[in-house]
Amino acid sequence: MKFKADEIASVIQKEIEDFRGQVETSEVGRVLEVGDGIARVYGLQSAMAGEMVEFQNGVRGLVFNLEENSVGVILLGPFRDIKEGDEVKTLGALLSVPVGEALLGRVVDPLGNALDGKGPVVTSETRPVETIAPGIAGRQPVKQPLQTGIKAVDSMTPIGRGQRELIIGDRKTGKTAVAIDTILAQKGGDVICVYVASGQRASNVAAVVEALEKNGAMDYSIVVSASASDPAPLQYIAPYAGAAIAEHFMYQGKHTLIVYDDLTKQAQAYRELSLLMRRPPGREAYPGDVFYCHSRLLERSVKLSDELGGGSMTALPIIETQEGEVSAYIPTNVISITDGQIYLEPDLFFAGVRPAINVGISVSRVGGNAQTKAMKKVAGSLRLDLAAFRELEAFAQLGTDLDKATQQQLDRGYRMVELLKQPQFQPLHYADQVFSIFAGTNGFFDAVPVDKVLEVEQEMIRFMREQKSEVRDAMVETGELDAEALTAALTEFAKTLEGRFEEE
Repeated sequence: MKFKADEIASVIQKEIEDFRGQVETSEVGRVLEVGDGIARVYGLQSAMAGEMVEFQNGVRGLVFNLEENSVGVILLGPFRDIKEGDEVKTLGALLSVPVGEALLGRVVDPLGNALDGKGPVVTSETRPVETIAPGIAGRQPVKQPLQTGIKAVDSMTPIGRGQRELIIGDRKTGKTAVAIDTILAQKGGDVICVYVASGQRASNVAAVVEALEKNGAMDYSIVVSASASDPAPLQYIAPYAGAAIAEHFMYQGKHTLIVYDDLTKQAQAYRELSLLMRRPPGREAYPGDVFYCHSRLLERSVKLSDELGGGSMTALPIIETQEGEVSAYIPTNVISITDGQIYLEPDLFFAGVRPAINVGISVSRVGGNAQTKAMKKVAGSLRLDLAAFRELEAFAQLGTDLDKATQQQLDRGYRMVELLKQPQFQPLHYADQVFSIFAGTNGFFDAVPVDKVLEVEQEMIRFMREQKSEVRDAMVETGELDAEALTAALTEFAKTLEGRFEEE
């Protein structure tokens, strides 16, 4: 293929016309010392806190400490190849993360690099990892429910879109299970979910991803992972990166749910970095600004005003306690920032009550505002009934004879506790939850043996779906409870059980 001279000339002429002489300036410093995910750099006089820097081997870092003669940098990559005397240049930019639809269904690290072996994430949009939360004028009250699919949560500690509900408990009490079930409950809905794993074992993260894939939830989910084997700086920035990814969708008017699993390990990573940087330790050796670390993260969860598009970001931060010590530093910090907590108790967990939610300590500060009218109606007295049952149960253990009414109340309490149990990865539609709780509180399970309650509940839900679909559809459509129609339907179902459990 031959080019004519005038064609070549015109191309060169156009290049000359478009040329703009630009001088790129970047300050260059030198590494003084490096190790444990941090570096001290000399010579970056005009570097700003939170600014990105680049080392000569391509690894990036974040300016963390500004000192008199040097700057402290946290390293967002392997630090073993960085040596004393290496060049470091400022980039004049804040740390940003790729955002957009391309991330759906993907597992990425806090910098947006793919971890799932499905090739790079291709998106042209980025968002700063740290942004200021909307002010009061940019928010509106939390009123719209976010269904978790968990009976004990939706009935007694309801979560609204834009709320921050803490999940707290000892290790291995089912905290992640509650969060994952909430993600699964969004299937077929309009909520985009972001699961942030900070400091978790890689095998645990893989198990979560597998559960989401198996249940078809990865289509609307994004997993951000900085596992326990990753450097502390990545574990520290992971929740902020997840928040930025969710915010992108929120500012488009969409609804998002973000799970921070868990903020205890993020605080520990932050403490590690701060102590290495010689920041003064405070209570429990945490730096004094660890509260700000969590508050600026959780304040980003919001139900935006209609002027800003009405999108929402609901946060489920997870905190791990030691031996139920909720009065430790990090748990009390996060309890004071959030709008309520779901407290999971080891004793209940090992007694087979799963989810192991302690109804007495768990609370939602949004409450009935975040419930449908039907749920509000049936669950109104549930918390008090269960509290009264726990008191009676303690009294009954003394071995005293009980009168018939007390025995009846005790029997119904056992059935209600059984009814609030739920297998993992099986979230229920809110209409089915209303049927279950209504049936339990109105005595339709009184004749059913305790160990058969969950089995009969499944039959009842099936009966309502298949034979009384008009009652169910009316509730789903209006959100209101037709107690008369429901009582008639459940009476009909109760007749199918007559004589079934007498021999037993």
